[in-house]
Amino acid sequence: MIETPQINATDIEVVLFDLGGVLVELNGVPSLLSWMNHRVTPDELLAMWLSSEVVRAFESGRSQPVDFADQLIKEFDLPIEREALLADFASWSTCLLPGAVELVQSIGPGYKRAILSNSNVLHWPKVMRDWGLADLFDHAFSSHLMGKIKPDQEAFEHVIDALSCKPSAIVFLDDNMLNVNAARASGMQSVQAKGVAGARAVLTQAGMLS
Repeated sequence: MIETPQINATDIEVVLFDLGGVLVELNGVPSLLSWMNHRVTPDELLAMWLSSEVVRAFESGRSQPVDFADQLIKEFDLPIEREALLADFASWSTCLLPGAVELVQSIGPGYKRAILSNSNVLHWPKVMRDWGLADLFDHAFSSHLMGKIKPDQEAFEHVIDALSCKPSAIVFLDDNMLNVNAARASGMQSVQAKGVAGARAVLTQAGMLS
């Protein structure tokens, strides 16, 4: 169950979005489950993905795509070749969710707009350049460029330092409660939001949309 959002908007200066599952549609789970012959549940797969050192190394910029593919195939015991995995993986960020651009544009003029995403060299350029998100945000933080990854505290501390504001002046929207709780531990205000509708509901209730 998604909790009822509770934001103190009085001191908010920055609206910080996760991408996948909030503004961007992701489509990797069906591929992985199929390759794994559905021997794990979607929730078990998510836990495996989030805890995988192979994934963490790639999404914190410490490994190259070919190494990531080879190591993931071995770790998850996938019956697929490297080139096929990388080709499929590149398509996992499928599109912006309907209404994503309009939501970001409707944030009140008194707030900065920012992104904090676990991403990589295969997904980030498409999302930021090809889909035009770079023009919508004042700041964009990707794990592979920071060398730091959610839900580690150092990722949130990096963002707070870069934004030069109090942690409580940042409201962070993420679809994963693990990241929401980590953001709260850093001092940010944070609420779980699934999809554009969830994010819009949070920001509307806080009175942050124009």
